[in-house]
Amino acid sequence: MDARYSRQLALPGFGAPAQSLLATARVLVIGAGGLGSTVIPALAGAGVGTLTIVDDDTVELSNLHRQHVHAVSDIGRGKAVSAAEFVARLNPKTTVHTVLERLTSDNALALFRAADIVIDGSDNFATRYLANDAAVLAGIPLVWGAVSQYGGQVGVAWADRGPHYRDLFPTPPPPGSVLSCEAGGVLPTVVSTIGSIMASEAIKILAGVGDPLVGRVIVMDALAGSFRELAYERDPLGEPVTELIDYELLCGVAPSSGDITPAELLVRLDDVLLLDVREPWEFAIASLPGAVLVPLGTLEAAVAGLPTDRPVVVYCHHGIRSANARDTLLAHGINAASLTGGIDAWPREIDPEIPRY
Repeated sequence: MDARYSRQLALPGFGAPAQSLLATARVLVIGAGGLGSTVIPALAGAGVGTLTIVDDDTVELSNLHRQHVHAVSDIGRGKAVSAAEFVARLNPKTTVHTVLERLTSDNALALFRAADIVIDGSDNFATRYLANDAAVLAGIPLVWGAVSQYGGQVGVAWADRGPHYRDLFPTPPPPGSVLSCEAGGVLPTVVSTIGSIMASEAIKILAGVGDPLVGRVIVMDALAGSFRELAYERDPLGEPVTELIDYELLCGVAPSSGDITPAELLVRLDDVLLLDVREPWEFAIASLPGAVLVPLGTLEAAVAGLPTDRPVVVYCHHGIRSANARDTLLAHGINAASLTGGIDAWPREIDPEIPRY
């Protein structure tokens, strides 16, 4: 047995049998961002045999305060590739497969059925519901985590042993009602703490030690320096999971007739009012030419002062807040559309000089 694991092997109830289970384990990690950046090295360091990392995103400068498997030299590179290279330096005995795609209903089941456990470090509800349903159908446990500002949550969804994510959250929250890390910020140490708990849950399940967080959620409040536990049970009225569906439609983030693509906006820039509904600090990092800043929280009060002689195109970071703003403007009789993909899509499709964050 490799000496690198000697401190684990010395643990009561762990030993060589548990270490051997880790060595043959196949773990699927969704996301090599904040949570994944803690989970991935923790599992590789512990001796997990095979990691498959699913992520289609690239490293940005604003990631680095919390995504510690990446460095300045990785900016612009695929996060999954950067994370795999980190693992290779940390523990060459861990095999890493990278999937440079977004998890979708088309690829999820094949990926899940090739794994013993899935760890969901995604940052959106569409992927969380997809991951839960795919884990239910594949009959494997799912460790999930979420972070926002100064707090976070961790749980284990395992339909074969107890309740799953839909029992806790039967329906997604309204789009934009939960602040993303981009909009609300996040304390990097919260990300590391929640990611470490997620990794611990995965190791416990794989090694057959301890009591996994099935039917329980750990809630962290970093400002109060506190943790609490919430228990939940199966929803007796919950519909069984029988297939994978359109999860963007489920979560209300699918493109609608009120959306406009970056390419479509480019040819109409002189004919529309560009409304940026992000926060001032985001606007200071990057903005589209000629845009007017009206943070989403102040939009209702600002509606009366908006010109009505031309259409309004609203944008935010990824298109979630702007979709809410579009609906608000339409309700006030203003011709409005939301930019698909937000300002994050603009440098990829139109102008690479616009900073990404």
